[in-house]
Amino acid sequence: MSSTRPTPPGATIYSVAERAGVSIATVSRVIQRPEVVSGATRQRVLDAIDELHYVPLGAARSLAVRHHEAHGLVLPELAGPYFAELLVGFEERAAELGQSVVLLLADTKRDVDRAVRQLSTRVDGLAVFASTVSAETVSRVRQGRKPVVTVAGGVAAAGLGTESISAENASSARELTEHVLAHGRRRVLFVGDPDLSSDTAARHDGFVAAHRARRRRPAPPVRIAFRENDGTEFAERLLAGEFTADALVCANDELALSVMTHLQDAGRDVPRDVAVVGWDDVMTARYVRPGLTTVRQPVADLGRLAAERLHHLVDGDDPADEPWVLPTRLVLRGSCGCG
Repeated sequence: MSSTRPTPPGATIYSVAERAGVSIATVSRVIQRPEVVSGATRQRVLDAIDELHYVPLGAARSLAVRHHEAHGLVLPELAGPYFAELLVGFEERAAELGQSVVLLLADTKRDVDRAVRQLSTRVDGLAVFASTVSAETVSRVRQGRKPVVTVAGGVAAAGLGTESISAENASSARELTEHVLAHGRRRVLFVGDPDLSSDTAARHDGFVAAHRARRRRPAPPVRIAFRENDGTEFAERLLAGEFTADALVCANDELALSVMTHLQDAGRDVPRDVAVVGWDDVMTARYVRPGLTTVRQPVADLGRLAAERLHHLVDGDDPADEPWVLPTRLVLRGSCGCG
């Protein structure tokens, strides 16, 4: 099989079968029940589908006939409180609208884009989180006349006929950082990699803006991922003297809580020795001591709005011209130095 052959317009199940060297029944089985087809044959068919940009007829019709009555939701993972809360909000609103939810977790898939394209043939529309799905795949899904909603930034929606839903980040991050600086902190670090998500990039932008407003040079970000163990490893490096800081602005609460706990276990006083602030306002943030200063974002509402907008798009609404941006707000507790 050669991928250099020209791609015919309006690919059909027959052209896929010819390209893969199999029967149309085999192509149908790969689409409907891939587990019953041998690995090598299944791979040839999937390659042919990709090369020909084939959209199964049933998928193309699903918008009109509402055959599936299901929404697809693509998340990176379910670890940590953020994604669980987002899923709950999405599932609750979808259920109220009479829709079931098919969940795809990117961290369990070897080829996420292909898994998303396959999922799109079994649902009426997709909500995808951040950078888990490429713009090319979103475009392919849209070619099959399936609506797509992107959640928390990520895939560029412009020109793809999608809607974008996110929470405000930059202004609240600037306010949070300005508050930390107002406590007299001189060496403030941003903990989290801005390149890993558009939300984190916006929070880092706010961090930088707060420093520049005071004519101070911000330190480079500490480029780590966002899970609990990443925070623990960073705390060890901080304790070992690899970093110098009297305040930490963490990209999310999961990092902040793990850093704060590890520092306290090592005998450091928070906030006297080092202030620690986070983002999300997860439930634990209000029960630890000191309470975690953070930014509250409406995570469940993000999920609910994504399910609602996806439902309306499936019903034929035009995509909104502007992104949906939900407000966030600063929550002051003791970890920043407030009494």
